[in-house]
Amino acid sequence: MKIQERTGAGAGRSAVPAQPSVGDRLPTPPRERKPALAALAVLLILVGALGATMLVLQAGERIEVVKVTQAIPAGGSVNTSNSTPVMVAKDDSIHYIEWTQLDQLKKQKLKAVNAIPAGVVAVGEMFGDEAGVAAGKATVGLSLKAGQYPTGIKQGDTVAAYRVSSASGTGNSNSDSSSSASNSSVIVDSARVTYVPGPKDSGDEIVSSTNLAVTLTVDSDKAADLAQAASNGEVALVQVPGNSGN
Repeated sequence: MKIQERTGAGAGRSAVPAQPSVGDRLPTPPRERKPALAALAVLLILVGALGATMLVLQAGERIEVVKVTQAIPAGGSVNTSNSTPVMVAKDDSIHYIEWTQLDQLKKQKLKAVNAIPAGVVAVGEMFGDEAGVAAGKATVGLSLKAGQYPTGIKQGDTVAAYRVSSASGTGNSNSDSSSSASNSSVIVDSARVTYVPGPKDSGDEIVSSTNLAVTLTVDSDKAADLAQAASNGEVALVQVPGNSGN
């Protein structure tokens, strides 16, 4: 009887296996360590930090220099009206003209040795005490009264030089007009204005209240006639196509 009771008691139990308690967890596989990836991440961080440091250092070594915005002819000067400041990386092998040195160029009366196109950064080798004159060319200085030059004439303009002389004597107006016309002729049909005082210039040339000092670059074979006419006050300038206009 005891054996049957035990069997009956066992038959009443559930066949479903016992569930683990709430506090028990299934074992997890161990994580796979990847030291190569960790080293690569550290390396990338170091490279990024180094690149940022280099950028900061380069930014600290930038300087403000002169950039030409309008073409400067040979013998011309650089000033605030034909240049602008730009930032460049400092390089001791390049003799940049720093923006703070612009006034120093004017005081030293340094001129463009050769024509300087617009858009280039100015360097010291571009300027000197004397401008180089191209072969077959000559420079002639003029002192012109009001009416002998166009209003607004500026460095870099292209002009024609005419010989003008008023006929003396007392004739009728028709004879005076015809005589004046016959005494007018073209000396130079195309000359470049190398120098003319700007509105802010002072001390470069002593110019009277009625005269304007202008320097022209002309063909060598025209220089003598132009200089002679200029000494007699018989030159008038006219602007012609080919002006810088910028």
